[in-house]
Amino acid sequence: MSTLTQEQTHKVGGMLQSLRAELGKAVIGQRAVIEEVLIGLLAEAHVLIEGVPGLGKTLLVKALAKAFSGQFTRIQFTPDLMPSDVVGHTFFDVANNAFVTRKGPVFTHLLLADEINRAPAKTQSALLEAMQEFQVTLEGEATPLPRPFMVLATQNPIEQEGTYQLPEAQLDRFLLKVRIDYPSEHEEAALTRSVTERQSGATLGVDAVAQMIAPPQILALQRATALVDIDERVLDYAVRIVRATREHPGLSVGAGPRGSIALVRAARAAALLQQRSFVTPDDIRRIVLPALRHRVALAPETEIEGISTDALLLNLLDGVSAPRS
Repeated sequence: MSTLTQEQTHKVGGMLQSLRAELGKAVIGQRAVIEEVLIGLLAEAHVLIEGVPGLGKTLLVKALAKAFSGQFTRIQFTPDLMPSDVVGHTFFDVANNAFVTRKGPVFTHLLLADEINRAPAKTQSALLEAMQEFQVTLEGEATPLPRPFMVLATQNPIEQEGTYQLPEAQLDRFLLKVRIDYPSEHEEAALTRSVTERQSGATLGVDAVAQMIAPPQILALQRATALVDIDERVLDYAVRIVRATREHPGLSVGAGPRGSIALVRAARAAALLQQRSFVTPDDIRRIVLPALRHRVALAPETEIEGISTDALLLNLLDGVSAPRS
């Protein structure tokens, strides 16, 4: 298999740095969250962003859509949303005496599934085929989705009122589960200044974000990501981390083989963001939490002790030896 040259790596890395800078014009702070969304884009995968209301989850997705010249669609998930509202439906057109298929909003390049866990499991599951197979089957006929296709879903923590737990099969379709936290004091001051200075509203816009990337360029970036080299020992390190989750007494459910695949795919993208054509053990460690936190389940006694999934994964990571050279 061919690999990326140093010149190609720097060219791609420069483009990604510019894209990251554009997103930073709308989203103040949250550097790690922006990087993880870009990792999902490079890995040709879907990303779930979790955080309490008001932290900029939807703003980040809108900023990415503004920087991207492809099709963008937003679905506001609510308890009364039906599967046909997502994928579309077929109806009989009396005027033409024929059945007509009306495509749903899922037929797009970038889909924002806003507050996805406010809809019941039946509606959430309407996205399963689209996210896994990049197609939608209506009345027995499979229709491919535009490429690239990426679902960026936002959700509030399940402790929030009016939320539903995402089905395990749905969670598994997301390469990464990104947690967005409160900004630092400095970032919050900058955010407050930006929103309140010379304007009467209370929202941040994406007007400052320039359109700079098109669908063919994204496909080229995704192909470049697939060429990032990973040493056999680094790949083995990723597999050993995932297998360790199945043996940890603090977990009732460990990550499956998709966890290993997710680590490698995401680590390749993380390396490219750093303008490297090869994956290091640090790339694997960097991506462990967002790649695995939604693929494992805490044992009841661990939950009672108040230990979080992230804390347990970090502790587990310390027990898996990394390749040294």
